[in-house]
Amino acid sequence: MSHTHDHTPSFLDCSERIQLSGMYNVRKGKMQLPVNRWTRRQVILCGTCLIVSSVKDSLTGKMHVLPLIGGKVEEVKKHQHCLAFSSSGPQSQTYYICFDTFTEYLRWLRQVSKVASQRISSVDLSCCSLEHLPANLFYSQDLTHLNLKQNFLRQNPCLPAARGFTKLKSLNLSNNHLGDFPLAVCNIPTLTELNVSCNALRAVPAAVGVMHNLQTFLLDGNFLQALPPELENMHQLSYLGLSFNEFADIPEVLEKLTAVDKLCMSGNCMETLRLQALRKMPHIKHVDLRVGHLTTEPPRLDFLQHVTQLDLRDNKLGDLDAMIFNNIEVLHCERNQLVTLNICGYFLKALYAASNELVQLDVYPVPNYLSYMDVSRNCLENVPEWVCESRKLEVLDIGRNQICELPARLFCNSSLRKLLAGHNQLTRLPERLERTSVEVLDVQHNQLLELPPSLLMKADSLRFLNASANKLETLPPATLSEETNSILQELYLTNNNLTDKCVPLLTGHPHLKILHMAYNRLQSFPASKMAKLEELEEIDISGNKLKAVPTTVMNCRRMHTMIAHSNCIEVFPEVMQLPEIKCVDLSCNELSEVTLPENLPPKLQELDLTGNPRLTLDHKSLELLNNIRCFKIDQPSAGDASGAPAVWSHGYTEASGVKNKLCVAALSVNNFCDNREALYGVFDGDRNVEVPYLLQCTMSDILAEELQKTKNEEEYMVNTFIVMQRKLGTAGQKLGGAAVLCHIKHDPMDPGGSFTLTSANVGKCQTVLCRNGKPLPLSRSYVMSCEEERKRIKQHKAIITEVRRAQFSSGWRGERGQGHSGNPQHSQSAVSQSKSSVGEVWRHPCRITQDFSMASLPSASCP
Repeated sequence: MSHTHDHTPSFLDCSERIQLSGMYNVRKGKMQLPVNRWTRRQVILCGTCLIVSSVKDSLTGKMHVLPLIGGKVEEVKKHQHCLAFSSSGPQSQTYYICFDTFTEYLRWLRQVSKVASQRISSVDLSCCSLEHLPANLFYSQDLTHLNLKQNFLRQNPCLPAARGFTKLKSLNLSNNHLGDFPLAVCNIPTLTELNVSCNALRAVPAAVGVMHNLQTFLLDGNFLQALPPELENMHQLSYLGLSFNEFADIPEVLEKLTAVDKLCMSGNCMETLRLQALRKMPHIKHVDLRVGHLTTEPPRLDFLQHVTQLDLRDNKLGDLDAMIFNNIEVLHCERNQLVTLNICGYFLKALYAASNELVQLDVYPVPNYLSYMDVSRNCLENVPEWVCESRKLEVLDIGRNQICELPARLFCNSSLRKLLAGHNQLTRLPERLERTSVEVLDVQHNQLLELPPSLLMKADSLRFLNASANKLETLPPATLSEETNSILQELYLTNNNLTDKCVPLLTGHPHLKILHMAYNRLQSFPASKMAKLEELEEIDISGNKLKAVPTTVMNCRRMHTMIAHSNCIEVFPEVMQLPEIKCVDLSCNELSEVTLPENLPPKLQELDLTGNPRLTLDHKSLELLNNIRCFKIDQPSAGDASGAPAVWSHGYTEASGVKNKLCVAALSVNNFCDNREALYGVFDGDRNVEVPYLLQCTMSDILAEELQKTKNEEEYMVNTFIVMQRKLGTAGQKLGGAAVLCHIKHDPMDPGGSFTLTSANVGKCQTVLCRNGKPLPLSRSYVMSCEEERKRIKQHKAIITEVRRAQFSSGWRGERGQGHSGNPQHSQSAVSQSKSSVGEVWRHPCRITQDFSMASLPSASCP
């Protein structure tokens, strides 16, 4: 059935309540009746209702409201882009709506289907912009699960009616800005799970004590400072979420909640690790005090035998003596200020202590059960002796320390599978290696002159080797005969001193899938050697002195990525014959022509031919290549036509990203707005491609418009990001992305003089200026490790998850990012602007290099 209102419902007064809206052709009733005609009407999806105006092009007058829960949405095949919306019940009504585009049709179909598909026992009405509970809900006596997360249910008259749910077991009211605890839920005796997180609650009423069946109670992300003693009546309560509140101490009532085995109090205001309180809670096994203000620990007490997992990440502890936790199994203490760390090793299974200032690490006795250890980003000068005696250690990360030598005993551990020792001060590896079980070895960014001669013969389990950014001149052999047992699949040797002599040794690894040898001293790559690497999927030989890519690359039928920029290549390689090829980078070479097949490879997504000054393409070739999603070639600049040199030139580098999916897009305009200005941008979608390419296509046009509209010189860049935020719409809110823009133009106060660089960014993307050979950051990085950013996130009562992503009360997750928030005030705060006068540096032609966010590059290939 449908209802009629004489005025616009109150929930239409705020645009953010409206999920979808537009002007479409609408027809009511049965399609067969000739009296029902198509008319242009305003149509709105708000909450669980379809709203159709009765007056053309207006919201005044009567509004027809069609409840959608339990209804239907169906495709009408006789009309293009047409859907039929029907309510449930014997007096159901049907509206037929024709949409203007297929995209709108799909958007409405997807959104309405979610509402209409809700069934009697379990209903999900999250993110539906509800102000009131739909009346249809109260018709059901069998409702057991109700999700009302992220709506607008601010303590309104309908919420007390929730007591009418006599069989309800799970209720999610999180992210609704309730302000006060909804007392009505205390009268639902069947509830076993209640979530009222992120609702700006300042107190929990004593009435909650009557909820005897409650097992899970989530109160995270509020302003709570205390809990009522009546909570002790919840005898079945096994999980209590108190993270990101305002507690200065552990609530005493937890002593009585003996079924709760995890203390979830991350993001609170405790300054001292009060272990005495934990002694009174022997039922607590797991202690979570992440992201707090802990700076000190009390004097040593007797053993706390019941705690097996301790999480102290992101605090300000200078020293930690964890010997009193004699049954500890997992310890997290990353990102503190620890200089010394003592741990009891009887039952220790995993140690996470990265990003501290450790110079001393003692574990006693030897941890015989330790399988995972991460002490990267510290100040250790050697590998502790007890590490070599930990016989079950499988993963060891000691990267980014000051270690000069690895003990030979470490490689003898039969359990060790992954050893990460990059970014240290290693000058050599142990010479005489016995059989080792290591599968992943990372020694990048050290000072190695050579690898042990027996390394690749003894490490017959090795699948991954990264020795980039060292001083290697040759490689050890994989075998001394023609037969090889090598199973090496990924080999990273970027930025060394390797010569042509090492290329024949690569054939000892027939299962290689990824080979990076960029920025070495290669002058040739013999065709016979390339022919033996048949399983190769990705190769990077950029920055060498190669004159050709061997024709036998055609043997590599699985190859999807070839990067060979910055060489001396004169002949276009045979990569267009490869069926799996996706990305080809031959920029900055000496190509003069391109030989193309009749049809391009079906999966080819990117071809970069920029920086080949002698290259000429005929009209037919250009027409064919323009079908590639991302085809790059030098365009004649305005300076070329006038005979004057171009003011700006640029180059860039990019990697295939997560799972070889190119989620990064670049914007490069050397002649912005048809004058001597330049505009550069980088957009990183992390795991999505939709947002980066949308930003790439529209950002320059929006900036040009804002330059014309904005009178205040300081605001045009900020306004560009805010306008783009709106244009991204629902796709941006769901996916998000990082972005940086860099605009170079004449100083408005001195049009004929120096240039001014204006940069704005959101997320991890940054602008960095190279001045006197040193990096000068022009952007601020808004990441969770930044103290200011962490304060901002906690101020907005966001919940920082264990993977260090922030979930705000508005619903979006992650750090600052373009598109993430639908709330304008978040958009405003998400943009930072830095303006630097570059002066005479920019008066002459120069080269600007865009570097993508490190988050978009595989760590193994970062030199």
